[in-house]
Amino acid sequence: MAVLEAGGVGSGMGRAVRFTRYGGPEVLQVVQVPRPEAQPGTVVVEVVSAAVNPGEIGIREGVFADTWPASFPEGQGNDFSGVVAEVGPGVERLGAGQAVLGFAPRAAQAQFVRVPADRLAVKPAGLGWDEAAAVAGAGATAWAAVAVVDPRPGETVLVSAAAGGVGVVAAQLALLRGARVVGTAGEGNAGFLAGLGVVPVRYGPGLLERVRAAAPDGVDACVDTFGPPNVEVALALGVPAGRINTTADGRAVQRHGVHHDAQEQADDPGIWRQLARLVADGRLQVPITATYPLAAVQRAYRDLATRHVRGKRVLHIASPARRAELVP
Repeated sequence: MAVLEAGGVGSGMGRAVRFTRYGGPEVLQVVQVPRPEAQPGTVVVEVVSAAVNPGEIGIREGVFADTWPASFPEGQGNDFSGVVAEVGPGVERLGAGQAVLGFAPRAAQAQFVRVPADRLAVKPAGLGWDEAAAVAGAGATAWAAVAVVDPRPGETVLVSAAAGGVGVVAAQLALLRGARVVGTAGEGNAGFLAGLGVVPVRYGPGLLERVRAAAPDGVDACVDTFGPPNVEVALALGVPAGRINTTADGRAVQRHGVHHDAQEQADDPGIWRQLARLVADGRLQVPITATYPLAAVQRAYRDLATRHVRGKRVLHIASPARRAELVP
């Protein structure tokens, strides 16, 4: 097995986020854990950056304990970028030192993660580590949501929380399809969205009337990444249930039969490669609103819980010195 030794990668231990009970951010700890070893068909990745996602809050708080129970001590994080540190037997398409991005459920916020080789995408040269870390999670979720509502050239798409981590990618993907996008956001993000080509509309009471004014010819599809009342607003605008996707309103899915496609429907390294190339080529922006050292993981989730975000928040797993050694 090939092993990348630079930056202390050859040592037998690594740091990882763990929690041993459900609760708030205070239950998150950074601990020393044994470094995983590559097995047949897998590689060990030295993680450089790992995304911080809203869904991870619910898992850590036990909201989804009946569906996705924790196995304590539980890891955290899903989408990441890094470099291949070790290659297991039978792996031929990846080599030590290769830059990659991927999705490792409840394991990504760790210095090392073992991943099946076919669950990784090669990171394009020039794509930043932080942006790459958001591709397989927020990027894939946005891809799935836009794909299922299928915007066509000249149509109008309503995207809620259009400045957020998923919403901002969904809005841009709809624009790339030739659609006109109306995006809900706070006043502080109106200029940012307008700069992307999105028509900004302030969320809150009176949203229905403001969207009608912004889209006098009607709305054809809706991507909801925030939750109520956005599905209800879309239905009131005459959008068919079959052209509405929500990642945040389970009751609307049950009540109205709207779609609920998310990362699972785009859990495909081939899609991740396409998204990564769009970002690397400058056709798609993944705004990074804040970065945190691994030791500040509690603060990262406290900040994320405010829901007042633009783009993504990212943990820097690799040390500053190690990051400096690695060329994006």
